[in-house]
Amino acid sequence: MSVRIVDVREVTKPIASAIRNAYIDFSKMTTSLVAVVTNVERNGKPVVGYGFNSNGRYGQGGLIRERFAKRITEADPKTLLDDSGDNLDPDKVWSTLMTNEKPGGHGERSVAVGTIDMAVWDAVAKIADKPLFRLLAERHGRSADPRVFVYAAGGYYYPGKGLDKLRQEMRGYLDRGYSVVKMKIGGASLEEDRERIEAVLKEIGSQAQLAVDANGRFDLETAIAYAKMLRDYPLFWYEEAGDPLDYQLQAALAEFYPGPMATGENLFSHQDARNLIRYGGMRPDRDFLQFDCALSYGLCEYQRTLEVLKTHGWSPSRCIPHGGHQMSLNIAAGLGLGGNESYPDLFQPYGGFPDGVKVENGYITMPELPGIGFEGKADLAAEMRALSA
Repeated sequence: MSVRIVDVREVTKPIASAIRNAYIDFSKMTTSLVAVVTNVERNGKPVVGYGFNSNGRYGQGGLIRERFAKRITEADPKTLLDDSGDNLDPDKVWSTLMTNEKPGGHGERSVAVGTIDMAVWDAVAKIADKPLFRLLAERHGRSADPRVFVYAAGGYYYPGKGLDKLRQEMRGYLDRGYSVVKMKIGGASLEEDRERIEAVLKEIGSQAQLAVDANGRFDLETAIAYAKMLRDYPLFWYEEAGDPLDYQLQAALAEFYPGPMATGENLFSHQDARNLIRYGGMRPDRDFLQFDCALSYGLCEYQRTLEVLKTHGWSPSRCIPHGGHQMSLNIAAGLGLGGNESYPDLFQPYGGFPDGVKVENGYITMPELPGIGFEGKADLAAEMRALSA
């Protein structure tokens, strides 16, 4: 029996919260949940691949249902298979998704394609009956490392949240095994943010490091003012100071901030990644790149991004993706990334790890679950089964 995709389903789900960063609030935030249903059966049930788009970008139900899903369900099934004919070829599926798409304009369509791509890779690994991270390692001729560094992202602005609650939040992350925590800046005055940073540093002491994230809020003058303040502290990184496409701002900032910087979560193609490396002044010996496959056309495109980085002398270990989802965990374990973001208390049930996976000294160990491993997280698996029923 030839493998084929029999249906692509999407539902838009709320992941709303009262939190805000320096740029947006999350009171209306949504995500798209996608199921790619195949004709392959395991234990009497069809193999279904699942995907969802990463937090911080809204659900893309319209684009998925009206444009992209139809391209693969209406395609000749044989054109989507790998050379063996026994499984789907994610790159062929990706090329079909992008049929008649003009180059450039890497906006919301990159999220729609990335969501479907995640579901396709989940299905491919399940059909192969392997964890995705091991499948990726095999394809790239490398050894998989099931231990993945993760950091706890939080420290959002929240109504009534003072310094005591901020410190309590960060203490909670340390108690759960994290060695790096992250907080938001730029949504208050510089002096108020300084107080918040000092409060967190006092709380975590030598047990952990602190990263800060401005979410692209600053113009160059403000970014430099913050850099001069932040360089007084031993931070893990200073993240996304200015607009993600303002490469000149990022390059200029390096003159004022000698410590590690991070950016890239809002760049959605390997071409944008290449421009960041060419013109953004990023330093491969200390800085971090945060490209998120779920927002940037998926893993097929992410592999092209890694090739771009390689040609410019960057190691995959300098990549710590945004988003806190299990897809990036698999990529990190399979392709040797530096780790992954984690949201211990937010954007549930889509964030976090499979049940029983614990953070120990800043690392988790990937479970041996077929595909991406979504079924190992009971609350998320329930949402997914409802879509594919």
